[in-house]
Amino acid sequence: MVNATLKEQIIDACQQIGIDKVGFTTADPFDYMEESLLEQKAKGHTSGFEHQVLDERLYPELVFEGAKSIISIALAYPSKPLVKPEREKGVRRGSFARASWGVDYHFILREKMDQLVSFMAEKMPEARFKPMVDTGELMDTVVAQRAGLGFIGRNGLLITEEFGTYVYLGEIITDIVLDPDEPGVFGCGDCYRCVTACPTGALLGDGRLNAQVCLSFQTQTKGNMPLEFRRKMGTVIYGCDICQQACPYNVGKDFHLHPEMEPEPGRETPVLQPMLTLSNKEFKSQFGILAGSWRGKKPLQRNAIIALANYRDRTAIPELLRVMETDVRPVLRGTAAWAIGQIVRDVNPELLDFFQECIEKEEDLEARAEMEMALAKLEGE
Repeated sequence: MVNATLKEQIIDACQQIGIDKVGFTTADPFDYMEESLLEQKAKGHTSGFEHQVLDERLYPELVFEGAKSIISIALAYPSKPLVKPEREKGVRRGSFARASWGVDYHFILREKMDQLVSFMAEKMPEARFKPMVDTGELMDTVVAQRAGLGFIGRNGLLITEEFGTYVYLGEIITDIVLDPDEPGVFGCGDCYRCVTACPTGALLGDGRLNAQVCLSFQTQTKGNMPLEFRRKMGTVIYGCDICQQACPYNVGKDFHLHPEMEPEPGRETPVLQPMLTLSNKEFKSQFGILAGSWRGKKPLQRNAIIALANYRDRTAIPELLRVMETDVRPVLRGTAAWAIGQIVRDVNPELLDFFQECIEKEEDLEARAEMEMALAKLEGE
């Protein structure tokens, strides 16, 4: 009865702290996921960002001695900006996917969970807790489904009744015994809208995805983006929301419950050309608080170049020529060459000579190949 009362107190505390949804499950193994995870790895469908010790993903007791329960929490994030950027003629902007709006959600969730842990520690001074967000050992969506927060949809995301898929997830392992909630029940039925909407075919239709061809993953890689993804990336320079936008459970879902999650026009929808000349200090100042900055400046600058190409922005050509000629990073030099090849339609001899000169001095094989491919395209125009 003591722990039943504690569970109610935890639920009340979550409301006071600003945790939008909470559920409880046991710390029993998630070994029913093992076959699926091994199959995904064998097929090369993983991203490499996952926790690499499989057993620690499946057996909570391996990462927390005496684990008895797991508390799963969710915070709802907005799907529409309260303030949109002013439309300026000829100014091209990129965008960050919704899950990277506002302050990095890792920090927001950790702060909320630290407050919850402090509350529980006051009630149970001898209890122990281990909070984790995203980069922890356990699988957030799997824990959340078993804790009754929602169900894992065909898009691989947790779908909640109240907030759709627009939620950040975290969990706290503890040695307290708490009554578990009923697991979420699959609710997609015969709907495959997310699967058919995905431009790269990344969604497998059963809640799993091939991360290697997911646009969100591709925007986070550090090398050259494969050609087949560049057009499909569009102008979103970090992440991808297409499967969320296609989901019927997300219709009309837009919550503004946490001011720190709100996007700013000049930050989450940045003007693209100035991004190519950002110093490290400027990058940190403008984008450092975003979850989308975690891979650093270069991937976002590469993506900004691709977005400019997808806009067919001719005003960007001088800046792209500068990047191609003088930038110290081969990935950006090569991507800029590709972008010029996509944008330019009126080819002149001076441009062809410029390309030839850049090719002759280029020492990086991949950048050189990008330049040669772009030159061949220009010569064929």
